[in-house]
Amino acid sequence: MTRPESEGSLVRAADVTEVSSLVAMYEWLFAAPGSVPPAWDPDAAARRLAAAIAAVDSTILVAEAADGGLAGICSCYLAIESVRHGQRCWVEDLAVDPARRSQGIGAVLMAAARAWASERGATHLELDSGKARTDAHRFYEREGPAWTGTQFAWLL
Repeated sequence: MTRPESEGSLVRAADVTEVSSLVAMYEWLFAAPGSVPPAWDPDAAARRLAAAIAAVDSTILVAEAADGGLAGICSCYLAIESVRHGQRCWVEDLAVDPARRSQGIGAVLMAAARAWASERGATHLELDSGKARTDAHRFYEREGPAWTGTQFAWLL
């Protein structure tokens, strides 16, 4: 992929050799107002990231800053093929280095996620965000979602 001039970040698919660096980037999601999931296991996360990188129905996108450091991560998974809407793609994790936020990195990652999903026939790109993530919600609103909703989830 190319490096957009205005953002200074290159978005590309992650490589399996980067898994340990990618797992460390999840700490950005755990900082307040987030929290560490009760069942967080870095070793299991590394295995899942490696599998997502290798799979044809998922991708792990990374934003590489002009200085070469990893500045953001976005995981995308082709999900259900809905009777009403067709193929959906889910953004499961989107995180930007707190020191590099408000520099357009999230927008570049979202654009790359939309492009990846569209190239695979998805009609929707969806994500969940916890209610406490008001800064993230302002960003998502700027990205112009077609609609918003409320999700309910049960831990099993």
